[in-house]
Amino acid sequence: MPRRSIWIAPTAAVLAACVYASSFAQTYPSKPVRILVPYPPGGGADTAARIIGHALSESTKQQFVIDNRPGAAGQIGTELAAKAAPDGYTLLLGNVGPNAILPASRNNLRYDAIDDFAPVSLVAVTEYAIAVHPSFPVKSVKDLVALAKTRPEKITFGSTGIASGPHLAGELLNKMTGIRLYHVPYKGAAGVMTALLGGEVMLSFSTLPSVVPFRSNGKLRLIAVTGAQRAQLAPDIPTVAETVPGYEVTQWYGILAPAKTDVTIVKVLNDEIKKAVTTDAIKRQYASSGAAATATTPAGFKQLIESEIRKYREVITSGSVKLE
Repeated sequence: MPRRSIWIAPTAAVLAACVYASSFAQTYPSKPVRILVPYPPGGGADTAARIIGHALSESTKQQFVIDNRPGAAGQIGTELAAKAAPDGYTLLLGNVGPNAILPASRNNLRYDAIDDFAPVSLVAVTEYAIAVHPSFPVKSVKDLVALAKTRPEKITFGSTGIASGPHLAGELLNKMTGIRLYHVPYKGAAGVMTALLGGEVMLSFSTLPSVVPFRSNGKLRLIAVTGAQRAQLAPDIPTVAETVPGYEVTQWYGILAPAKTDVTIVKVLNDEIKKAVTTDAIKRQYASSGAAATATTPAGFKQLIESEIRKYREVITSGSVKLE
């Protein structure tokens, strides 16, 4: 008997869904889109949101409006985004604080960093620099580790607060090298910088743009950056990973939508972001703020968030971080 192929006609519902998805992709967005930023205007998250928001406004011919909702270390704006309608018209500028560090350190959040969001794409990544006071006798991570092993809890580092990114950057270095740097928290980056320049602390994990000017005038020495690769803003400064393999701490920014947002919306946004971050104009704008423009797939962004939560949870539960 000759073989016969059997063709099963798609149901009307399947055909209708395909037609809807195709037409929706061509019409979204059809009205202004709000990007919630869980921090005040003027900071790194706000800058990252405004750069990508302007690019998306130009490419889609619809306004992407920045809506700053600061408070509770980013929790207020992030929770608001989690509870927004999943229609593509409310998005979140996510970052490592409320989307990875807080979920790793707290059990009472009113949102779930994984289940309540549909990741779209990263938009930019930056790193910290290990900056030391000129009087501190180390010129490399190797020097720092060697000296710290002879002075447990005697070498101080400042950060912007307990369980902040800079604090956990120092604690991760402790964990991976067996040293014990002593943490001194301050209220904000300005307090850290004042303390470091005055010799109140010996080193800090600070954003590159904030310390590069002091490197130029000799008031600070930079011994390493915390990213996986050398920074464009200071390509002569080695990474921590060149001495401590596997070490990486970054501050990342990305776009997330509320959970259950249609995959077609996510794809439209992902495609537009990918196109935007490859342009020279967007690369220059992010570079001027010390960041590198980048994009990922939605799945890749989700994997990053999950891995960051695991990493910081391991650091926090190691016993060296005392939460308030």
